Amino acid sequence: MDTIILGIESSCDDTSAAVIKNGVLLSNVVSSQAVHEAYGGVVPELASRAHQQNIVPVVHEALKRAGVTKEQLSAVAFTRGPGLMGSLLVGVSFAKGFARSLNIPMVDVNHLQAHVLAHFIKESEEDNSQPEFPFLCLLVSGGNSQIILVKAYNDMEVLGQTIDDAAGEAIDKCSKVMGLGYPGGPIIDKLARQGNPKAFTFSKPHIPDYNYSFSGLKTSFLYSLRDWLKEDPDFIEHHKNDLAASLEATVVDILMDKLRKAAKNLKINEVAVAGGVSANNGLRNSFREHAGKYGWNIYIPKFSFTTDNAAMIAITGYYKYLDNDFCTIDKPAYSRVTIYYSVSPKSESTNSFLRNTCMSSIPSPNPMYFTGILN
Repeated sequence: MDTIILGIESSCDDTSAAVIKNGVLLSNVVSSQAVHEAYGGVVPELASRAHQQNIVPVVHEALKRAGVTKEQLSAVAFTRGPGLMGSLLVGVSFAKGFARSLNIPMVDVNHLQAHVLAHFIKESEEDNSQPEFPFLCLLVSGGNSQIILVKAYNDMEVLGQTIDDAAGEAIDKCSKVMGLGYPGGPIIDKLARQGNPKAFTFSKPHIPDYNYSFSGLKTSFLYSLRDWLKEDPDFIEHHKNDLAASLEATVVDILMDKLRKAAKNLKINEVAVAGGVSANNGLRNSFREHAGKYGWNIYIPKFSFTTDNAAMIAITGYYKYLDNDFCTIDKPAYSRVTIYYSVSPKSESTNSFLRNTCMSSIPSPNPMYFTGILN
């Protein structure tokens, strides 16, 4: 009997639905929200309202393109968190009502675990380009920068993460300072292709172990720009390509330095990248260079699978469905994940485990709060 999973994604500002049949993708529909561009960032209330408008037609279109009726579905997989609570509630509530009306199981999915498993999306039966376990995954987006050791689809260990800002956030903020618009990532990427990555030097952090920090880079960029603008009020316009290229190169160097260290220490040559920033051409090119220099087997997702999409939710739901790992209707959405360390977080050998939470914090002897992967 066929296993057909409907995936639903609504964690931020993209409403998406996808259908997977026996592990093969049949459809993936994404509706983005242009309303946030005028505000220079995602407005949570506007995002949740747009999800309410989009979710029914998006699900309808996904089923239509897949050539599947709702009665043929085996289960509904949905993003339960982390993300914007208002946005998540739309997808979670729809998934619960839809699954209950069809009397089929629900499968809750951790959004960031799904980004990692986007590498297992098959668009045909012949597609066998998935990484082998164990592999390292660099997960980089507007809200996350993490190095993850992936031992199985449901066994992931966070080796390192940003202690402040994420790589994508740093790029967006620097783009905003330059007056380039939102979202800044694609704009910086486009300009960087025409600039000199060695034109300007910005500070790089010295953070222990496999952790990241990008707040210092943002400050360095801001203060440097302030000083240059005093000498030339049109400095940005005259040098925007070089500024973009230098910023991108700095971010990529910071990311790859820690990833290279992890791959060497763990003796792993299966290395993947995931998340919205994985669409950046500078980062993709750096992965290819590392593959040639260090003998890595690299896995770079299609551009359509880098940003938020329901295909990654559906494939994660598919694997959980095969394990009978279902969700009860009383499970709430959660906006963030809490990481706890069984040893000092300064140790590279630290084991970590995560807990979902709808709160901004919960009591713990030594917690570190971040948006992360659920082991």
